[in-house]
Amino acid sequence: MCVALPGIVVETGDGEATVDFNGNRVKARSGLVEVKNGDHVLVHAGCILQKVSSSEAEEMTELMKEMGGFGF
Repeated sequence: MCVALPGIVVETGDGEATVDFNGNRVKARSGLVEVKNGDHVLVHAGCILQKVSSSEAEEMTELMKEMGGFGF
């Protein structure tokens, strides 16, 4: 199973963005989607796949917490 995780863009740069996942900051490729600081995004395998609304990101995070995994 493949899972894309929701996070928030905290820094952007040359084809990459730093994404915050509940305090864990990770570099992700941003070439597929144009992003800016504060955007909620889905990341899979180090690539930002799409932007999502803050409510969608919150809902996904809550579901992952209920499933008991993914560091949430």
